[in-house]
Amino acid sequence: MVTGPIQHPVAAFPIDDPAALRAARRHRVTLLREIHAFEQALAGPAGDPQWRPRFGLRLDGLRGEFTEHVRLTEGRSGLYAELLDRAPRLARTVHALLREHADVAAVLAALQRRAALPEATTEELRGSAGDLLGRLSRHRQRGADLVYRAYGTDIGRPN
Repeated sequence: MVTGPIQHPVAAFPIDDPAALRAARRHRVTLLREIHAFEQALAGPAGDPQWRPRFGLRLDGLRGEFTEHVRLTEGRSGLYAELLDRAPRLARTVHALLREHADVAAVLAALQRRAALPEATTEELRGSAGDLLGRLSRHRQRGADLVYRAYGTDIGRPN
């Protein structure tokens, strides 16, 4: 009979479900939902007069959810602080993700400014949006890898 927490061979400490990890796990679903909504708007027919307003609306939503992601992961009570308390060996990876936050936020802001210009073409916006989606995908993958290395759990799966 096993007593005490289960120890995962990759985890630096027993698997549990700290508050910051639970919040990040819940928000991961919300952010992915917003990414999918943005992709759907992006894939709509360019000739539709509602394409640009729909694109702008979904871009606003995505930017808001990414801002929430940053809030939940950064700061004194965020996931990264909690993770670094438990697994300081992962500091380099955390700092790389923090830099990515700034990069993604800058790309989101630039795309929003570009989308507001009437001369911006659908092709331009789609190209920039594709770059943004690639960055977000890589960031989410690196974040999932980080959580797995620290907690021995897949952040995308409920415990």
